[in-house]
Amino acid sequence: MSYYDVDAILTDGEKVPCTFEYDVPYLGHLDNSSSSGLKPGTALSLPLWLAEMLALASAGEDSKAPLTLNLPPCLSDAVVAALRADPRAVALRDQSVHLYGVGVRMLDLFDERELGAVLRRTFVVRAADVGLHARKADEGGIGGHQIEFLRGLEEWERNLFRRAHEGVKGAKEWADRVKKT
Repeated sequence: MSYYDVDAILTDGEKVPCTFEYDVPYLGHLDNSSSSGLKPGTALSLPLWLAEMLALASAGEDSKAPLTLNLPPCLSDAVVAALRADPRAVALRDQSVHLYGVGVRMLDLFDERELGAVLRRTFVVRAADVGLHARKADEGGIGGHQIEFLRGLEEWERNLFRRAHEGVKGAKEWADRVKKT
């Protein structure tokens, strides 16, 4: 991904749950408390970029990081169980606009092989439907079912839809040009 990739920037801005391990003075405003600092055990949702940096930071070899990073709600056990049962039945956009991007970043931080397998299977299964809808998008206009399908797509899937639709359109235009010559 490019440094200027808007989707990467928005993925970095997704909020993830964290738990502070130390007493952190002067940051009480982060959890809307009137106290001047954060106490150990304070749970907050921070942007992914900040939470990742703090979770990986430590003062030395023996010290622990200032906070513990947890999996976000879009990758909760309930969502993963629903994806495992039927990936097509879950509106990923309702969970997170950048679910796959957040998932990839979380897999870089956590050793969650099962989560990786579920996300991979989800993308493969849903990509087949995305390709089918992209191929048929021009055939009868976008009906109610098509609009509802597009609403549930996550950003990676929307990008896949756009590219697949442009590819089908380009192939049809090429075939028409070949027929004319």
